[in-house]
Amino acid sequence: MNLDILDSSAWCECLDDGPNTPNFSPILLKLPELIVPTIVITEVRKIALQKRGHAKADEVTLSMRSGIVVGIDEEIAVAAADLFIKHKLPLADSVIYAITLAHKATLWTQDKDFEGLPHVRYFPKVKS
Repeated sequence: MNLDILDSSAWCECLDDGPNTPNFSPILLKLPELIVPTIVITEVRKIALQKRGHAKADEVTLSMRSGIVVGIDEEIAVAAADLFIKHKLPLADSVIYAITLAHKATLWTQDKDFEGLPHVRYFPKVKS
């Protein structure tokens, strides 16, 4: 089975029905087989709370929890630190990428920090 991960930017793009939604929505439909890093739940819930309130944040969080939720264990923590240095990724991105590599998954994103990395499907952010 080919495993996939949507990063926070892809989830938020779908929530906002942004221009890149057609690139990410087929992956979103793979729930419950979609890998969902806990840090992505944190980031998306924070944004949903800020923009849409508790009810929508709860709905999105429940949906995300129906996937294969993966947290940070010691192996992911060590790999994330290495990726942080090697690729100059922000901390949350290094954790997401470490989980991607550990699960031999494909990461779907519009976050420029991931552009050009192996196992990443990057779509440049389009202004709506």
